[in-house]
Amino acid sequence: MGEKVVVAGSDLADRQLYRHKLRQCVDALERLLAEERFDRPRAMMGLEIEINLADEAGLPAMRNEAVLEEIASGDFQTELGQFNIEVNIAPHRLGGRVFEELREELAVGLAYADRRAQRAGARIVTVGILPTLTVDHAVLDNISAGDRYRLLNDRILAARGEDISLDIEGVERLRVDAVSIVAEAACTSLQLHLQVTPRRFAKLWNAAQALTGAQLALGANAPFLFGRELWRETRPVLFEQACDTRPAELKAQGVRPITWFGERWIDSVTDLFEENLRYFPSLLPICDEEDPLKTLAAGGVPALRELRLHNGTIYRWNRPVYDVADGVPHLRVENRSLPAGPTVVDTLANAAFYYGLVRTLADQPRPVWQRMSFELATENFHAGARHGIDAELWWPRGGGRRGGGLVRVPARELVQRELLPMAYQGLDAWGVDPVDRDRYLGIIEGRCRTGINGAAWQSAVFHDGMARRGLDRGPALEAMTRRYMELSRSGEPVHTWPLR
Repeated sequence: MGEKVVVAGSDLADRQLYRHKLRQCVDALERLLAEERFDRPRAMMGLEIEINLADEAGLPAMRNEAVLEEIASGDFQTELGQFNIEVNIAPHRLGGRVFEELREELAVGLAYADRRAQRAGARIVTVGILPTLTVDHAVLDNISAGDRYRLLNDRILAARGEDISLDIEGVERLRVDAVSIVAEAACTSLQLHLQVTPRRFAKLWNAAQALTGAQLALGANAPFLFGRELWRETRPVLFEQACDTRPAELKAQGVRPITWFGERWIDSVTDLFEENLRYFPSLLPICDEEDPLKTLAAGGVPALRELRLHNGTIYRWNRPVYDVADGVPHLRVENRSLPAGPTVVDTLANAAFYYGLVRTLADQPRPVWQRMSFELATENFHAGARHGIDAELWWPRGGGRRGGGLVRVPARELVQRELLPMAYQGLDAWGVDPVDRDRYLGIIEGRCRTGINGAAWQSAVFHDGMARRGLDRGPALEAMTRRYMELSRSGEPVHTWPLR
């Protein structure tokens, strides 16, 4: 939700000054690129996982402050809603037994957090949207403590000039006339970071965009919102509507939303920061004292705080990141499309598929973004979110080799036939141990073989509860959520879970 900020109303007054500072930041970034001041090539990856809190009955628990006090670790932080927390995993070198190292680290850390959360009357749940969440939970009273959250809510509503409404049509239809930004807190995500060199950035970002539809199809884990069955991965459409700064008139004019897949392939990281400056008024125009160009002239490395804060309030599904570590700047691609869960091994399977496939796609001599339009990549993004593992996706025939064309292929067939072999190849290129490669990509193959991912399991068990057990909608969602919580703690991948 952007950087931690503490501001008074007077700090938000001078939008023109802020725009000027943003221009300086982008100019400074271009100079850093021209002078090749960035970190040397290093295969570094990192994870962030957003987590829901529920009680033993499977209902949302507004206890994040008490839970974090019990956990007492800087790796765990607040998120937007009182029923959310986030865990940040320190960067790891992408190679060797990295996924098994992460499995052990996450399994131990999340089990510890769950035990401590129990003392505060909650359990942790890794799921894209908590199925038992209702409209009554998504109210401003349940926003997390902290100026940045209320400030962001106020700024989005002020920019919009009217209440936020939801209208989502999927398996069923949900219409809610007025919600706060806390509705967006229903979305809990997995964020995958990859440090890249400036010369490789555009290729890796384009590759990440091209594979996002397949990611969502395989990893969908958010089929329910406010008691309705909607998209297999409802987070993208909910995020777009709950954070929309545009009234109907601006939508009609084609003004871009701040939750954005994008509109074109890029040639440089500066393309994205220029778009941020050109298209998006700042929600938090807070100026830092640093003059980035003077810092550069003095031989220093600018923090570019305005650029980073502004970038943090534009919700791209693959976000560019500028950061400074130990006095040296670096760039990252932050992949934000995936939901949390269902288990640690499912999370790492999603990560292995992404890191392997993005490497191979970026290295292809005739890359997919030269063979497929950005509009079709966008269509794949929506198809993967709406239909999950049953989606059909556009892809160049034969992986984009000469003589091929574009075909629409069932996602399971595309992954098994073309994308999984490329993911294996990419993990080999990163130097990942074959044992880890085979284990975690084998989970992806298992989902394709069975047709079961998190969303498919949730839907099947929910409908079984109503049809076979005679439960009403609410009790069926609660029973399914309790069973989900139980099975997720077992650590077995979701495609092996029983459907009854």
